[in-house]
Amino acid sequence: MQGERSAVCRVLALTLGSAVLWGLAHLIAGRTRAGLALATLYVMVLGTIMTAVTALRPALFRLLVQPEWLGRLIIAALSVAVLWSAVVVRSYLLVRPAGLSTGARRLTRGVVALTCVALIAPLAVASRIAYVSRDVLTALFASGPDQDGLWDGRTRLNILLVGADAARNRPGARTDSLTVASVDTHTGQTVLLGLPRNLEHVPLPPGPAHDMFPWGFPGGGATTPGLLNEVYEWGADHPETGPGLEPHDRGIALLKGTVSEILGIPVHYYAMVDMRGFRQVIDAMGGVRVTIRQDIPYGLEGGVLLAGTRLLDGEQALWFGRSRTGSDDYVRMARQKCLLNDVAKQADAMTVLRGFERIADAAKRYVRTDLPQRLLPALVELSAKVRATEIRSLSFVPPLINTADPDWWLIKKRVAQALSGRPRPSRTAAPAPSPSPAAIPATTPQPLDAIC
Repeated sequence: MQGERSAVCRVLALTLGSAVLWGLAHLIAGRTRAGLALATLYVMVLGTIMTAVTALRPALFRLLVQPEWLGRLIIAALSVAVLWSAVVVRSYLLVRPAGLSTGARRLTRGVVALTCVALIAPLAVASRIAYVSRDVLTALFASGPDQDGLWDGRTRLNILLVGADAARNRPGARTDSLTVASVDTHTGQTVLLGLPRNLEHVPLPPGPAHDMFPWGFPGGGATTPGLLNEVYEWGADHPETGPGLEPHDRGIALLKGTVSEILGIPVHYYAMVDMRGFRQVIDAMGGVRVTIRQDIPYGLEGGVLLAGTRLLDGEQALWFGRSRTGSDDYVRMARQKCLLNDVAKQADAMTVLRGFERIADAAKRYVRTDLPQRLLPALVELSAKVRATEIRSLSFVPPLINTADPDWWLIKKRVAQALSGRPRPSRTAAPAPSPSPAAIPATTPQPLDAIC
């Protein structure tokens, strides 16, 4: 009995030791050549992994947003899992003594099986994450040939961020949240340019729509006031604005062109998220912690989001960002920027991993963009620069802009000043008192953290 116990301990020690250092059992069993080959291969694999996650970490992040490299990662992870398990099983067979009792054989085989499962599980999870990531990247981002000029000579990258709301009580979708993120491609310095949804008579870009309404967008009919948030839906509903294009493509092309006309800068790309998807992402993250400056009515049954720093689920976060009761559109715009800022800050790696598949599902179902796959590696690098700088925000709301009769020249002037870094004189008109800094409309770009 004592001899069998020692034999069991020896075989398990050598087998588990071979899981930590390939070839150990082979060397003990006299298979020197095979043992040295496995040990060398193990050092090479481990060295490659350690180099990738340390010295080559920035390059690794760029590779992980390329579908072809994610496919290679899947193959590599599964191959390592199979090879590692084979090494463990073969090591066990080499050092297993003959004549073990039935109970001892069952014990050692069970430990070997559990060891293989423990080795395979993390690699299988990594493969699954890579597979889902690859699926999302190919579904969201258009593929295309690489170009030599990465930013095509642009010193700034302007991306239109759109929050769309397809309510049950009306057809189509309203683009109620419109922000252009203008990013310096060298430094990462970013200015968020917010446009209120109720800008009237917005100038349309050159083309069929402008030919129809040369003096500004009047709306889609007698029941619509002709606001900025109607442009996307109107373009989608009118094929003559983009012959040969699908409804969404027509609508977003007209919206991008309109925003470009308003701000006086090109809009290079867009990203649109349906509010239902935003809610699902926040739930998948386990909620988002926000600071509520004053009580906000919640729900249709008299609920209240109380002032203070609170963890909100997806539904509550939407009410926080969209509620107009007791405030106005401009206070709501500030809350939306703060909410997006909080989500971005709290979406760390572990939080994303915990809800990864639900977040990926929401992205596939509720997010649209025309960002090309070829730009993703550079965007990863640029995003690191953005996080290292102070993001500023400027919203074109009263008293700076009268939304019923906007001063388009002034908007363009303030945009040019904000993006050039020149001193920006502020108007002296005083806004109405408010208990929240976010409720005070700024006439110059403000640090986002100061607004929130």
